[in-house]
Amino acid sequence: MIVSPFGYLFALASLAAIITLVEQKSNSKFFKFLPAVVLIYLFSMTFASMGAFEQNEAIDAIYENTKKNLLPAMLFLMLLQIDFRDFFKLGKSLIIAYVLAVFSLAFAFVFISFIFDFNKEMASAFGALSGSWMGGVANMIAVGSALNVSQEAFGYALIVDSVNYTIWIMFLLFLTPFASYFNSFTSSHEQMAKLNLIGCSCTIGAKRYYFLILLAIIVAFVVNFIAQSGFELLNYTTTTVILATLFGVLGSFTRLKTLNGSSEVATTMLYMLIALIGSKAIFDNFSGVGIYVFAGFCILVVHAALMVLGAKIFKLDLFSIAIASLANIGGVASASILAATYNKALVGIGVLMAIMGYIVGTFGGLAVGKLMLFLS
Repeated sequence: MIVSPFGYLFALASLAAIITLVEQKSNSKFFKFLPAVVLIYLFSMTFASMGAFEQNEAIDAIYENTKKNLLPAMLFLMLLQIDFRDFFKLGKSLIIAYVLAVFSLAFAFVFISFIFDFNKEMASAFGALSGSWMGGVANMIAVGSALNVSQEAFGYALIVDSVNYTIWIMFLLFLTPFASYFNSFTSSHEQMAKLNLIGCSCTIGAKRYYFLILLAIIVAFVVNFIAQSGFELLNYTTTTVILATLFGVLGSFTRLKTLNGSSEVATTMLYMLIALIGSKAIFDNFSGVGIYVFAGFCILVVHAALMVLGAKIFKLDLFSIAIASLANIGGVASASILAATYNKALVGIGVLMAIMGYIVGTFGGLAVGKLMLFLS
């Protein structure tokens, strides 16, 4: 068992490096269906669940500190590569995908509550959960307080949120290599052509790894310093993400956009973040909450079915519906990571959708929760 924070980070970094190296050196088609990003998450989660990492204060602290600095640094470097003028070509389909995600989740919660015949406690717990899956944890707390959710029911909702979210993000990451097949099914080739137009002009000249790393460190320090100084938008993580996004956007309009190497450095940070998130996805507490977890999975199944149906009707590509779904269910960090696995230039879309979730999460959660309580 690894007990030291240094050993913890070294193990995760080694895991990410080994899997990436094997993928690069191997010609196997295996990695087409299970890319490195999925394997890193899967192995990290498995090792954590097996007790490879001790759950102590030092490791928890290094996890939080690494994640809160690595995420804005990664976002900054990825956003440097973007030509935001191309985003105007994507507006309609992305808005449809986002609205579809919100309403399909709302319907799924109400439908499953009716099918399972939720009692008052379960209805209130899933009402709080709907706030999280349409926004974030802050929305979940707000909705839970407004619905007077008991401590026990709120604890169940937190477990369901963690377990189902873990499986969902892994599933969406797993689907990434199959995007072309899905897009053929929905006839969304035209939309994918627009996505592919979003490119990077930073592939010419010498690699500037050290300068880019220094820039990323400075940005991470500045955004965390501002967030710690009392300037807060919704919550700490959202503040740092918005600020890092702003710096990245501003940088993309300068000569920083032409620096070669930002893609490689950002990808390295992305893989480390995947390993970190996976290391906290521990499956060890299902006692007494089986029905909650199962109902949560049923909600995701109904949500997924409606998203696929909507994608077929409106000719939406896999990226659009996947990022819209995870922006609601996961939030800023996970939506950014998923967007980066499709195209590093699309991180801004994931951030924007997730931030929109913070706005609608409380109101949507309250509406869904009240309706479920009425039906219970």
